[in-house]
Amino acid sequence: MDIRDYLRALRRNWIAIILMTAVGLGAAYGWAKIQTPVYEASVSGLVKSRVTPTDPQEQLAQSTDTYARAKVPTYLVMAGWRSVAVNAGSTLGLSDSPESLVKRITVTNPEATNIINIAATASSPKAAQQLADAWMKGLVSVIDDTDGIDRQPGTSPVMIYVAQTAALPEAPIFPSVPTALLIGGLLGLGGGIAFAMIRAISDRRVRGTDDVEQRLGMPVVGIIPKVDSVAVERRIVAEDDARADSRTDFAVRESLRALRTNLQFMDVDHPPRTIVVTSALAGEGKSTVAANLAMTLAAAGTNVVLVDGDLRRPTVASTLGLVAGAGLTDVLAGRAKLTEVAQTAPDIPNLAVLTAGTIPPNPSEVLGSARMHQLVKDLTKHATVIIDAPPVLAVTDGAVLANQADGALLVVAVGKTTYDVVDKALNTLEKARGRVLGVVLNRVPVTGRQAGYAYDYREKSSPKETAGKAGKSAEAASGPKRTGAQPVPVVPADQGPLLPDEEASAQPVDEAVAAPAASKPRRATARAARAARTAAPAERGKDPALAADPGAGDLDSLLGDFIADDAATGPRRQRGRT
Repeated sequence: MDIRDYLRALRRNWIAIILMTAVGLGAAYGWAKIQTPVYEASVSGLVKSRVTPTDPQEQLAQSTDTYARAKVPTYLVMAGWRSVAVNAGSTLGLSDSPESLVKRITVTNPEATNIINIAATASSPKAAQQLADAWMKGLVSVIDDTDGIDRQPGTSPVMIYVAQTAALPEAPIFPSVPTALLIGGLLGLGGGIAFAMIRAISDRRVRGTDDVEQRLGMPVVGIIPKVDSVAVERRIVAEDDARADSRTDFAVRESLRALRTNLQFMDVDHPPRTIVVTSALAGEGKSTVAANLAMTLAAAGTNVVLVDGDLRRPTVASTLGLVAGAGLTDVLAGRAKLTEVAQTAPDIPNLAVLTAGTIPPNPSEVLGSARMHQLVKDLTKHATVIIDAPPVLAVTDGAVLANQADGALLVVAVGKTTYDVVDKALNTLEKARGRVLGVVLNRVPVTGRQAGYAYDYREKSSPKETAGKAGKSAEAASGPKRTGAQPVPVVPADQGPLLPDEEASAQPVDEAVAAPAASKPRRATARAARAARTAAPAERGKDPALAADPGAGDLDSLLGDFIADDAATGPRRQRGRT
């Protein structure tokens, strides 16, 4: 870990650091309040000779007070005698033992002076003051007993002169609330920092882009921010600004566009046409990323087919609001044709969706079958195929699909998935000989100055324009939901013979149905071409290519618009929105 990792850990755990600092301050303050206060009072005495000599030499010697100064060390020791404590206790009428009283007394002598300081401590200011004065008197009494004549008071040659009694203390010396708060705050802050460092070192969850590329050696091709405004039921982000005008929606749309750009420039000569979107574990958002990626590619004019390859917990139909009926498994089993089960996504003309269909008892064998491989191969000829695959560590379905595709995208939930799990998922894909295109980080918190600038750098619309866009989007959203690939009946100029199934669809239609058909001439032309192809089934046997590939007719019918447009105008541009 470098200095940036430590700073990132502190920033990530700043709440814990503040809480632990506050706990330290609170504990220190509470401890200070429950302690018994201790007050200290001190009294000073001057040690000097009592007798005034008459001899000039003795007067000169007394002026320096050499004799009294020589007595100071002796008196310091005598101040701690038990007899002094007995005299002080008897004077104050204390019941404490002399030993306990001695522990409450401190005697000091300033350097190169004849002064003796006596400091006494007690639980109240008055008791400390009285004990200091009584101790000084007791020391004087003991000096007279030892050095005085016949132990008479005031007869010792050296006396202790007390100018004034001890002063009454105003504040306790213990506990000191500021000192306690300082120590408690430092201990709490240190504990919070230590907690952040230990958590950062022991945390194995995926956090950032640099960590993923450094630890796993895998490029990060997409970063999807974490937003709460994405619809919970459908989990898709609208492409138009009117329906996604918030800053968070803008961030998601821009991140999906960046992912689309990275995929397009990943291999310019041979771009991936079949992409499997999977994850290590369930609940990382791989189905949501697959659906939004398919919509983003289709919005750019690319022909896209979204296949729900999660045959255990399919969610593509519910995500896009489609019918979860027959689908992929029914086509592979031969119970339905591709044209009968393929659906078009609402408001996305370039996107075709193939739901999971009936849940089989053996999903891995179905996805690894030759029919599945051929189906993906046929779809790839005319469109980019996005396959929503199950988690690779939960089941083997994802690895089987990755082996058939041009590449796989591994979706990783930031702050949830650990590096060990991601590494196992990558190893599983490598063992299945699947090509990993990169890692897509999902639910990345949109924080920091750079994120705030990048995701808010969008065109500001006027209130009238925003209201107009919102009204159009609401009108489009309130229309009838397209639940399947239901072709609009169009009567071509020369239909030829009709099959029994087509006779019902060629009946006259009312104006309400014919009006939408007239507004889409390109789709009508494509569907007329499909009707002409269906009306001449005998031509299938004459065409060697169709005879060799029985599913080609279904594929052409499904992607009739795509093939017709490419044949008429070449590679087409984005259609439906700019």
